[in-house]
Amino acid sequence: MARYRNPWVGLSVSAWSLGLEAASVVGMRTLKIAKRGVQGEAESRLMVREKIDAALALQSMLLTGGLGVTPASAASKTLTHYRRKVRANRRRLANE
Repeated sequence: MARYRNPWVGLSVSAWSLGLEAASVVGMRTLKIAKRGVQGEAESRLMVREKIDAALALQSMLLTGGLGVTPASAASKTLTHYRRKVRANRRRLANE
């Protein structure tokens, strides 16, 4: 990520980028779920489980100090946490 004087500018760009990536994953998942059947149902269950697991992991990071001490570091580490999850899903769905 490019360096900006104000960390919130870079975080805004990163959040926007993550939003675009997440939208592509939503599209791929929607297509898979729309096909219905066993694979669609499995994808729905996986999606819900992953969202719960990601939120619990982030909460654990927050409670143990893993997000840092400044609002900017917490935002940055939160974006990094979710970006890993989104990218993993994008790779998995693109290969199916």
